[in-house]
Amino acid sequence: MQTRITPQLLATLAGREAEQILRSCVHCGFCTATCPTYQLLGDELDGPRGRIYQIKRLLEGAPATVSLQQHLDRCLLCRACETTCPSGVAYGRLLEIGREQLEQLRPRQLPDRLTRYLLRKILPYPKRFQRLLESARPIRGLLPPYLARTIPRKGSAPGEWPRSRHPRRMLLLDGCVQPVLAPSINLAAARVLDRLGISLVRLPAAGCCGAVALHLNDPEAARSSARRNIDAWWPALEAGAEAIITTASGCGLMLKEYDRLLREDPDYATKAQCIANASRDIAEILNHEPLDRLGEGIGRVRRIAFHAPCTLQHGQHLPGLVEGLLRQLGFQLTQVPDAHLCCGSAGSYSILQPRLARQLGKAKLKALTSGRPELIASANIGCLNHLQGMNGLPLVHWIELLDRSAQHRRRSEKSPVERRPMV
Repeated sequence: MQTRITPQLLATLAGREAEQILRSCVHCGFCTATCPTYQLLGDELDGPRGRIYQIKRLLEGAPATVSLQQHLDRCLLCRACETTCPSGVAYGRLLEIGREQLEQLRPRQLPDRLTRYLLRKILPYPKRFQRLLESARPIRGLLPPYLARTIPRKGSAPGEWPRSRHPRRMLLLDGCVQPVLAPSINLAAARVLDRLGISLVRLPAAGCCGAVALHLNDPEAARSSARRNIDAWWPALEAGAEAIITTASGCGLMLKEYDRLLREDPDYATKAQCIANASRDIAEILNHEPLDRLGEGIGRVRRIAFHAPCTLQHGQHLPGLVEGLLRQLGFQLTQVPDAHLCCGSAGSYSILQPRLARQLGKAKLKALTSGRPELIASANIGCLNHLQGMNGLPLVHWIELLDRSAQHRRRSEKSPVERRPMV
């Protein structure tokens, strides 16, 4: 594709990167077949090819219009188009550049600015988010249904963190939203790794990965989050920690892109590359561990529908990894039609684009339940929270299934003699 990007923009690294990405696109249209919003709306401008053309015109000096803003906002950034593209177009990065440029040229209306500001100032901070959640629970019934169903009822304490100190240590990105909505997920990961002889270490100085700010067009705040996390993890990595573990695939993708995020920072570029290289989804770790220590299934084979988050299959390029681990442990996975399509969560997308998000969520649940599973598992807190309440089936993080498996085996290994009280 020929480009005529403005000289001012071409003088920047982002401008040169955008030109390279645009030139790699041949406008074949394969991407439209896997784009969720194009399938819903049937509008070329709401598909990857149309958005690429609109971004190209913007970078060449075309007016920054409200219509352009709407079409770019409707993109989920699921990256299914990247998986499909035969030319390897880095669409996700091009969209980030386009949105950042558009944000500078076309200020948003006050209500939209206020909503995005509140999301940036609340979601990445667990204490603030916890207070908001606690204040929303009493009025849950008065909220719009799409918001009410995302507010979980207060659950019981998840349990104690394993106290074993193993020679092998790994660091955990605790996250921001997940510890508030579902603290049992990270605890399950710690228990499973403890069973495998690995200590999972939480460092309080680390916080949000920065994805919330980046997706809300605040790249500098995202870079600040990345620098804070690097400072928190660096001494532990130098002291022998093997990896940085994530149980939320969205956060994992963000960590693996720290090198790109901070490549122009002379003080952090090298460290950011090391952090990106050390970051692993929990499935990547378990894929190389002796899972026979965990037992098979949870006492009986159960039919599970696995929802592969976009950030896992399209972002981190780990399709089929979790499914293989679950089958290895004796679980039966049902077929999920159109498994490549997004559920509509997409970070803050379900809040900013509720109508489209609900349509995508309902379509995803129809596909997930078509094989009549007993429960639905996923690998990202955003997907789990978005889909809950749309269907009566239980939704869990897949690592929680492995935790239950390990606990079942521990109980079954105890003989009557071992359970008898000492006298």
